[in-house]
Amino acid sequence: MKADAPSDKQYTVAALVREGRALLSQAAVANADAEALWLLEAALGCSRLVLLMEGQREVTAQQWARAVRLLSRRAAREPLQYILGSQEFCGREFTVNSDVLIPRPETQGLVEEVVQACLSISRPVIADIGTGSGCIAVCVALALPDALVYATDLSPGAVALAQQNAQRHGVHHRMKFLAGDLCDPLRLAGLHGHLTAIVSNPPYIGESDFAALQPEVRCFEPRIALAGGVDGVDFHRRLVSDAAELLMPGGLLAMEVGAGQAGTLKQWAMNCPSYDQVLTKSDEAGIERVLCLRRAA
Repeated sequence: MKADAPSDKQYTVAALVREGRALLSQAAVANADAEALWLLEAALGCSRLVLLMEGQREVTAQQWARAVRLLSRRAAREPLQYILGSQEFCGREFTVNSDVLIPRPETQGLVEEVVQACLSISRPVIADIGTGSGCIAVCVALALPDALVYATDLSPGAVALAQQNAQRHGVHHRMKFLAGDLCDPLRLAGLHGHLTAIVSNPPYIGESDFAALQPEVRCFEPRIALAGGVDGVDFHRRLVSDAAELLMPGGLLAMEVGAGQAGTLKQWAMNCPSYDQVLTKSDEAGIERVLCLRRAA
């Protein structure tokens, strides 16, 4: 597609839809037809109905140029969510950018486990370590109206975006945002033995698996939120070791794990005397996705 609309003929919505779909198909974008329509909705400021039913509507040179910019970014395999600036999670829209991992549906199980564990507890204090966009922390705060939620991340950009999403959903007054490495900011905040639950979706891609990731993930999502060491579980081991001192007796540590990692981690965690219960929960695909540990009384 050319950056400038042709000057010798009228350029229509139908022609733009056709060329946009072709561009994304040529770039091997899996869902090319639908994604072209999403991008053109944003570029033209119109509804899907207009794109599909009013094909002869004229496209201005400005609209053409904007459509080309967005479609070209996607053809370069930049994630659709970064281009549009949002992603749905637990039924709510979250602002996302290249500072944070794009929220995935399988992570919703992590929210469900923490909420269920804290439902009967008055004024629970919960920490989300490696909060990214803040989607987990915000959804937990929304589901538990009397909870105080700490959200931490090593990336200052991620912390800033999490704050923005908390304000967007009206829970920022019950959240505290801290920058730092894993449990360090919580220790500095004096939270030893005070946390009802710690939740985390830590990096869990092993070194040997990184090259096989889709270009959208490998080239655009922050490596710091993906790479988990040689076997992908470096951060899980650190959390298991360091979180115990922050949890109250009976407190929950819930972590997302990658496919095939749960068994080894569960066996390793069962040898940690700080915890007296270790179990896993599977996602909708049957993959053991959440590792739950209970602080020993």
